[in-house]
Amino acid sequence: MNEEETKLNYVTPAVQAAGWGSVEGSFIRMEFPITKGRLIGSGRRSKPDSADYVLQYKGRNLAVIEAKRDDLDYTEGVGQAKSYAERLHVRYTYSTNGKRIYAIDMDQGTEGDVETYPSPDELWAMTFPTENNWRDKLLSIPFEDKGGTWQPRYYQENAITKALEAIADNKTRILLTLATGTGKTAIAFQIAWKLFKSKWTTKKDGLRTPRILFLADRNILADQAFNAFSAFDDNALIRITPKGIKKHGKVPTNGSVFFTIFQSFMSGEDNEQQVGESFEGDYYFKQYPADFFDFIVIDECHRGGANDESNWRAIMDYFSPAVQLGLTATPRRDTNVDTYNYFGDPVYIYSLKEGVNDGFLTPFRVKQITSDLDTYKYQEGDVILEGEIDKDKLYTKDELDRGKIVIEDREKFRVSQLIEDIGVNEKTLVFCRTQKHASLIRNLINQKTPSRNANYCHRVTADDGDIGEQHLRDFQDNEKLIPTVLTTSQKLSTGVDAPEVRNIVLLRPVNSMIEFKQIIGRGTRLFDNKDYFTVYDFVDAHHHFQDPKWDGEPEPCEACGNTPCTCEVIVRPLCLVCNQKPCVCDKPEGDPCEVCGYIDCICEKVPAEQPTIKLPNGRTVNINPQVKTTFWNIDGQQITAEEFLNILFGDLPNFFKDEDQLRKLWSKPDTRNKLLKELEEVGYSIDQLRELQSLINAQDCDLFDVLSYVAFSRDLIERTDRANHATIHLDSYNQKQQAFLDFVLKQYIDEGVGELDDQKLPDLLNLKYHSIADAKQELGDIQTIRGTFIDFQKYLYETSVA
Repeated sequence: MNEEETKLNYVTPAVQAAGWGSVEGSFIRMEFPITKGRLIGSGRRSKPDSADYVLQYKGRNLAVIEAKRDDLDYTEGVGQAKSYAERLHVRYTYSTNGKRIYAIDMDQGTEGDVETYPSPDELWAMTFPTENNWRDKLLSIPFEDKGGTWQPRYYQENAITKALEAIADNKTRILLTLATGTGKTAIAFQIAWKLFKSKWTTKKDGLRTPRILFLADRNILADQAFNAFSAFDDNALIRITPKGIKKHGKVPTNGSVFFTIFQSFMSGEDNEQQVGESFEGDYYFKQYPADFFDFIVIDECHRGGANDESNWRAIMDYFSPAVQLGLTATPRRDTNVDTYNYFGDPVYIYSLKEGVNDGFLTPFRVKQITSDLDTYKYQEGDVILEGEIDKDKLYTKDELDRGKIVIEDREKFRVSQLIEDIGVNEKTLVFCRTQKHASLIRNLINQKTPSRNANYCHRVTADDGDIGEQHLRDFQDNEKLIPTVLTTSQKLSTGVDAPEVRNIVLLRPVNSMIEFKQIIGRGTRLFDNKDYFTVYDFVDAHHHFQDPKWDGEPEPCEACGNTPCTCEVIVRPLCLVCNQKPCVCDKPEGDPCEVCGYIDCICEKVPAEQPTIKLPNGRTVNINPQVKTTFWNIDGQQITAEEFLNILFGDLPNFFKDEDQLRKLWSKPDTRNKLLKELEEVGYSIDQLRELQSLINAQDCDLFDVLSYVAFSRDLIERTDRANHATIHLDSYNQKQQAFLDFVLKQYIDEGVGELDDQKLPDLLNLKYHSIADAKQELGDIQTIRGTFIDFQKYLYETSVA
């Protein structure tokens, strides 16, 4: 029997005999989807992972069964069974060939033969030997599936389940660490939904629905969450704002789920600007009883909410009776250890690398761009427009990137390079040093873009207020093309849910690993026809990718050995002006910033006098750019273009033994596409091959020549030369066929080998003849046309092409 017959005749009946599917609350989920499959280019994905069986009971995944056909060893599926059990966070997993069953306890590390599958109640008792009524009640509440349109991804279900189990176990501080773009707000909603529907409160008496607070540090995040919780009744959702409080003369209390930002809660009638001072005034959050809220979600909790020095911490301390859930995208680092000290170990972690490899996040490539203008020394003829400079000093790239001096011609060059490389309609975020720098870059982009729309690029910074927020909302709207580019300094590094972002541009140093991950996360969300996004690195930020801390779980503290660290340390963030910790800016010692409340100010400030230089034309005509592209292999590891080329060289013999075989495969659309698909499946996507085509200056060549160049060191031949050679054979066809083939060759020269695909034939016929019917009148039936189209292609790849 094959695997499907084995499952039908042996496995499914055995599972059903144990009561699965008939015992109330138990379900057999077959072909249970786990991953989507990593994006590998051209809209394709690698093969997704799915478990043959997942056994569910009382709203919890309890076991995995991996089945193989009956003539294989019954332990053949052990590797997959363990892998899927680890992914789904289930304790028990089974491998079978239908005749024998091999059981594995993932927690105890024990395994061996069993005669039958356990019943739902038996497996529940095996998984949860200790009774917990609230755990069972919370897990049994169904997900709010939005009318059947939403189902949790496996990691989302893991996160929800782990958080609810922690709540049921009376844990009051809970942390979830999931990469940006993985749906943390959706996870928070489902947790709140189950708490609400089960009438869980801190008293656990089941007498009323809980009062839930969602705290963020920016209005756009609070607004996004408010919209994400729309399944609740309208009168249950309350948006808390200072304006609303002033209007009604008190804080709102007649709701179930409340949304606000820290800054609003720290406001008050008489002291709205007293950030940084004591909390003895009439702050709005103190108008609530300390035990008013049962459950509090702190979004982006690494951004200061748990810091002992932070004013925001007072809110969390005041509402200490509530269970508090922190959401963050950043694993523990030196700069956010206070968050981990406050919440403790995450109950669940899902990393960026996992998200990309599973296919739930978009992969990315990196382009590192440098030029001759990356150092500066004053020369006669240079015009100092503002400020003063040391004319004898050689200013380094780092000093230029940090804005020690500003060379407008350098910024113009960088923008020109960017505009030349990105698609005019590709949504792009540009991170600049300061708000002033963001204005300069916005102006230059609008001056140089081929788009004629006056709103093509806008600046969105703290100073842009409501109009900036509107530009951001328009940018996030996938139905709107304009604005296409936003420039910013600090504001958009978190909280921008814009799936269509295809380019992240770094024009300022990013010293914090946490901020770097947040910025990269702006491009990871999936979107139609988005196989990857590109990071344009003008400031050498790519070194973060080489840092072992780039991704992964928290590491033990070197001093105390604990995870998280329990050392008594005060961690201050880097100052965004001087990039030093502690800040060395010129300001009174020990005087806290009036805006952010930190002694070591983390606000963005523009130096009073920023020297600005204009270079004479002679120094800007022949600027030489250097572009280095970084690839990502099938394992999600960063490799250089040279490494990519060397690996490709070593792998190509696995696909064709010599040039004649490559030529034969490439001469027909079906075998050519089969080869490209096989290359994609092992990590060589067509987009990467095209990028390599650009790197070896073969943009005007066929991809055949790229492969031939790498595998056999053959000379590169341009498509024009191949087309000219093929025209020699046009005499083999009638006059009407010659006209069509000549048209195809012109398309091939302009667009590349993709024009020779079978699927392109209808488009070519419509383009040439305006309709398929007219094409058939000229050329005959479709089978004849297709035969001509395919047969002629062999002449493009003859050995005699010079």
